[in-house]
Amino acid sequence: MQITQAEISDVLILEPRLFGDSRGFFYESFNQKVFGDKTSVDAQFVQDNHSRSMQNVLRGLHYQIQQPQGKLVRVIQGAIFDVAVDLRRQSPTFAQWVGWEISAENRRQIWVPPGFAHGFVVLSEAAEVLYKTTDYYAPQHERCIRWDDPDLAIAWPLQSSPILSAKDEAGQPLRMAEVYP
Repeated sequence: MQITQAEISDVLILEPRLFGDSRGFFYESFNQKVFGDKTSVDAQFVQDNHSRSMQNVLRGLHYQIQQPQGKLVRVIQGAIFDVAVDLRRQSPTFAQWVGWEISAENRRQIWVPPGFAHGFVVLSEAAEVLYKTTDYYAPQHERCIRWDDPDLAIAWPLQSSPILSAKDEAGQPLRMAEVYP
């Protein structure tokens, strides 16, 4: 597994080792020991989530103000542009974002640590996203920052207006949002 440090501290890009031949391919998508040894992240995953979305669906920017979740994100069908926003007020990169294309083809995984908002937009006709979380979903603590917040100025690779849920439509601007200490 190759690990690349993102421009924001603690966010990581993981690229698994692929074994392929004329029959197809195999790769180990997760191994707790290898993940811990290679990343120095001591995370215990408690929940796996799976979403399927159509092209131009934008999900996010989501986070939990209590029970913050670290997320290990990957795509098993299609492609997305995945974004992490630092919401740790004491961090030197507070209110900064990083984003990458991750896809079934490039097999990248993104480690989004607790203390970050997370979102993605679907680039392909459809995409299936799997992610592991370090804490359970707690709807009472869930918060959403507007995807198009001008203070964040995320460069979403959109060809047209995104398709949003009612929850995402009602997202707060960062300047009004609860953030982490």
